[in-house]
Order: sequence, then structure tokens, then C-alpha cells
Amino acid sequence: MTDTEPSAPPQYPLLDLIDDPTDLRALPSSALRPLASELRAFLIDSVSRTGGHLAAGLGVVELTIALHRVFDTPHDRIVWDVGHQAYPHKILTGRRQRMGGLRQKGGISGFPKRSESVYDTFGVGHSSTSLSAALGMSIAARLKGESRQVVAVIGDGSLGAGMAFEALNHGGPLDPDLLVILNDNEMSISPPVGALSKHLASLLSGRTYTNVREGSKQALASLPELRQFVGRWEEHLKGMFMPSTLFEELGFNYIGPIDGHDLDAVIATLTNMKQMPGPRLLHLITQKGRGYAPAEQSPTRYHGVTPFDRATGRMHNKRGTGPTYTEVFGEWISDAAARDARLIGITPAMREGSGLVQFSERFPDRYFDVGIAEQHAVTLAAGMACEGLKPVVAIYSSFLQRAYDQLVHDVCLQGLDVTLAVDRAGLVGADGATHAGSFDLSFARTQPNLVIAAPADENECWQLLETAYQHPGPALVRYPRGTGPGVALKRGAETLPIGRGEIRRMGRDIALLAFGSRVPPAEEAGRILEATVANMRFVKPLDEALILELADRHRLLVTVEENAIAGGAGSAVSEVLAAHGLNVYCLHLGLPDLCLEQAGHEEQLRVCGLDAAGIVYSVRMEMEHIDLCAEAPRLDQRAA
Repeated sequence: MTDTEPSAPPQYPLLDLIDDPTDLRALPSSALRPLASELRAFLIDSVSRTGGHLAAGLGVVELTIALHRVFDTPHDRIVWDVGHQAYPHKILTGRRQRMGGLRQKGGISGFPKRSESVYDTFGVGHSSTSLSAALGMSIAARLKGESRQVVAVIGDGSLGAGMAFEALNHGGPLDPDLLVILNDNEMSISPPVGALSKHLASLLSGRTYTNVREGSKQALASLPELRQFVGRWEEHLKGMFMPSTLFEELGFNYIGPIDGHDLDAVIATLTNMKQMPGPRLLHLITQKGRGYAPAEQSPTRYHGVTPFDRATGRMHNKRGTGPTYTEVFGEWISDAAARDARLIGITPAMREGSGLVQFSERFPDRYFDVGIAEQHAVTLAAGMACEGLKPVVAIYSSFLQRAYDQLVHDVCLQGLDVTLAVDRAGLVGADGATHAGSFDLSFARTQPNLVIAAPADENECWQLLETAYQHPGPALVRYPRGTGPGVALKRGAETLPIGRGEIRRMGRDIALLAFGSRVPPAEEAGRILEATVANMRFVKPLDEALILELADRHRLLVTVEENAIAGGAGSAVSEVLAAHGLNVYCLHLGLPDLCLEQAGHEEQLRVCGLDAAGIVYSVRMEMEHIDLCAEAPRLDQRAA
């Protein structure tokens, strides 16, 4: 079999019987293990065709079957953290036939989504939200007098985030009817870091504890005179062998760890724990990528995949030519670190995604992966900057939202020398609204002392990163996912003047003021419209002189950005014009005021009118309106 000759899809006789979890609950117990095999095979086959998140789902096949077997879903609530692992859940809850449209326009989301299914009890995409949401549901059930089980499934990587601990700290004393399942696979996206992760990893050897506890309890319980000491002995043994006391001190009855791939054991344990009152936590040990050798061997690489050949695991590369913006950043930070020993690289659990693998290997003492802790990442950088270091925080736009207070209070308010390399700015295609970087210009440009830049191409990305780094204060460079227009890099320490744009094309009547990723399509539209095109480069400070010059020489100013129109770069341009008392026709093109569903990136841009054709259409419609307005006084005069 070759890459071009896929095998016939396997048959799924048991899976074909399941339209929803009631069908699953009707199966005999003897059918569940074969069902797990079919579910895993179907998942591999399906994701090999569409791409998506693979390894996480493979690790929770048995858990997903057990949850829908034991609990009366959707009456009982299951809340998945992040949602990377939720594909088996989707398959078992009536969406198997729709998996061919996964993460595509008009298809189903790659994450649990309330509007998609009653079984998706909470919309997710970002990590560490499940415990708070599930606690809220449990409290609501109590207040409404409803009897239902609430289950939160969270991974060891997500558990390290502050929000998860806030929920545990708050929830335990409330004595909610809440089951937390800790899916411990020793992985998040990048390999996990931090004391808690190491702590949980040590429990793998703690299976001795489980065997010793059960055997010794039985022996002691058989002796009536020692029965009273069993409970006290168990607590001492827990403290000796494993830190379950961490959870129990927070008020959660801890059970585990157990093998998360032993389906019979998981079902039996969940059945028992379903009857237990109050807050409890089940600790499962699972393997990310379970059942597919390439994913087992490289769970990070197979966390998120493009379509791939099932037999070989080889992914079909759909990326454009040339380096991605992420790769440009990765090369730049290593180059800059070699020139400046003060440079520190920081990422919140996104080493691979942010392009920091090479840097982490070359400069391990200056590389800090803080785990899924965006707030901590930004304030950690602020503390380093106070001591004369020059930290660079590599973070996705949608994840920077989680550290907004830290950006405001800990960095910008103090004017500290922190560089933010903001990846995935703008639309992100198949990951959809939860991961789109739609708002960073809107929320960041309000901050005093902050320089904000948006490169038009790969070489400008390098130059603006260097410019931001050399600036002795807070600076943010935002760049999109994927490849750029293919401009060759000129490596080195060259910087660009802060707050200065450039004219890329001279025209008449119309001026297109483009920011970042929208410069190339604006240039294409400019040629069609015979319009002037400006690469603005900086959102803050804006090139006011250039804006005033363009306003003086053109009938219409058009701003184009891959950010929300509300409060974005276009709004900043209008503020400049208003401050100078200029009454100029303006058209702002950007992301609409809605949550844009998943689709291909280029499809999304077309829908928003942000490709060249969309820009041309919008500008021509606006010019027709302007011309009609210019004709209106003459029509009134003729009527008089």
C-alpha cells in the first residue's frame, strides 16, 4: 500500500449500532472492549482524512466509553477540559457520520460546542476551565433541586494552571456533588513542566500503593480487634506512598491511580464513585496516542495533525513555501540570544507551537516553559525585566487574553522592558473561534507605554522583532499563523524606526492603509483600483504624519486589518483624523462583530471580505456611495 493507494476503510459493526449513548448503555458488557477497538480504529481513520487533534483522543477511548456507559448523559453533565480529547465523545453522541466535515466550513467543531449538541455541556477550547464550569453546574443543580451527576475531565497539564486550583480551593468546602477525573498522561501539548507534573508522574510507581493498600486492608479487616485502626492506617499509608492528601486537604475524596485503559476497572470504579456523595477525584493513568504506534512514539507531533497516511503515519504537508512566521520567530530569537546574553525566552506550554525548540536546545538555561500559566508567564517576565534581563514572551494571541491584567498592571503600567511575540494573530482556520486571535489590537492598544507592530512579510517580521527587542520598554509584535508572501530574510540586527510606515504604491483618490498580514492583498487590490497602498507597520504609535498626508491627497481612506473592527487599528486611524478636525471619508475593513466559525483560513478571509477581491468590492461600493453623496446637492438644486 502506498500514500496514493489508501486501504478500504475498516468495518465497524458495533459502532454502527450506536446513534447515541443510550445505544451504548444497551450493549452487553462483553461488547465493550471490541467497541473500544472499533472506536480507536475509526478515530484514526477519520482524522487521517481530515486532520485535527489525534493523540489526546486516542488516550481517552476507554474513559469515554465508560463515562457514557455509567452516567445518564446528557441529563448527567460531562465537561471536557480544552476539548482536544473529545473526538471519541463526539463519535458516540450522534456525530459519527459528520466526522468527515470535522473542522471544516459547515462541519462540526474540533471542540465541544453547546450549539452543536446537547451532549456538549460547555464550550471549550482553552485549558483549565472544566473544574470551574462543572462546579457551577453542580451548585446550580443543588439550588434548583435537581438530581444529576456532574463530571469534569481534566488533564495533568491543565491541572497545573491557577484557575484549576482556584476551583478546587473553592469547591471542596462547598461539598458539591462533583466528580473530577484527572486524566494523567504525562503530557499536555509540549511535555509537561512544573512540580505538580513531576509529582503526578511519580505516582506511576505508586501502583505498589494500590496493591499494598487493598491487600493490607483486607488482611487487617479480617481481624476484628484491628478493624478500628484500618481507617487511620490508610491515611498514614497515603501520606507515605502518594500525595493524595493534596486533593483531600482541599476537600476531595481521592481514588487512584488506576489504569485508564483497563475498561472493566474504569467502569467498576466509576460505578462505585457515582454512588459516593460530595466532591471526589479519580486519578487515571493513560497513554496519549494509545493504539497507534506513530502517536505513541511521538505524542507531541501527533497532538495536532494534518491529513496523514494511516499505514505510515506520514503527514501530508499543506503548508506554503518558505518559512512560517513561527519559524522566523524561532530563528530570530536564537540569533538574538547569541548576540545578547540578557535575552530570556518564556512560553506558556507552547514550545513547539511558538517555535522555541531550537532556542530551548541552544540556550537551556535561558529558556522557561512555565506550563499552562499565561498570567504567570507575563508577570515572570516583568520580574526579570526589573532586574535588567530582557525577556521575550512567545504566546498565542488568543492565550494572551488570559494574561490581560498582567499585561496592563505588571508590564505596561511600569513600563518594563518585556517583548511579546504574539503568534496566531488573526484568523486561524480550522481551530475556529476559540483560537482566533481577533482582539489583541483592540485590547492592547489601549495600554500606555506599549509599542505595537504588525509585519507585512517574513523579513519585516524579523526586523520588527528586533526593533521591539531593542526598544527599552514594553513592545508587542503580532504575526499570523502560517507562511507569508515569501520575502527572503535579511538576518541581523537591523531595526525599523518606531511609528513609521511606508508607501508601497502611489495611486489616486483611494488610499489603502494596511496593517500586517493584510498588506499583500491590499497591494493586489491597489493595483486593480489604482489606489495608494501604505504599509502602516505600527498600530501604536501610529504614523500620524503619513495618515495626514494621505488624508490630504485622497477622497477615501480604507483601513484593512486582520483584527476586530471594534477598537482596532482602523479605529485608531479615525481617532487621529478626529483629533486633527479632518472630515475624511473612511472605510474600516476587518473582522466582523461575530464569532467566526471554523473553515479554511482563506475561506474565512473571503467571508470577511479581507482578501483582494473582497477589498476591491467593498471599496467600489463605498466609492459609489461617496459619488451619490456628491451628486445629492446638485439633484436638490435641480429640483428647486
